Amino acid sequence: MFKFPLNSEVYTARKQRRLWEGPACALTLAFLSCRPVGRYCLHGHLSPRLCIRNEDGVEIWMRLGVSLFGLSALLLPGNFESHLELVKSLSLGPVLIHSAKFALAFPLMYHTWNGIRHLMWDLGKGLKVPQLYQSGVAVLLLSVLSSVGLAAM
Repeated sequence: MFKFPLNSEVYTARKQRRLWEGPACALTLAFLSCRPVGRYCLHGHLSPRLCIRNEDGVEIWMRLGVSLFGLSALLLPGNFESHLELVKSLSLGPVLIHSAKFALAFPLMYHTWNGIRHLMWDLGKGLKVPQLYQSGVAVLLLSVLSSVGLAAM
């Protein structure tokens, strides 16, 4: 026979549903499924989403660059030393050489520093909105500084 639920049963069901829809549930499910979760999963801010999209774009370009470099090593005649001598024989200016080195180093450094930022998020650190923006600025500054350092080598 059908029985109407008591007020306490309805309240408990609503409370349980709210628990499964909140950010704590997202973190718990990510932990149980061993999947990383970032700040963008918890709140709908525009800037973190753009930061994550930039990270994905950098990763795609890095994979494409490594793949093309590997294919060129397989398909082009000669070895690495002969190609390096070819670039040296072009007598390119130091500004162009350092700019190219920076362009090669920046995606690697941005990906590395953002990976460390994601590891901090997985540890539950830096999940508040002010800390999120501070870590985003820190990632950009560290990426530029370390890329300039690598380009200067």
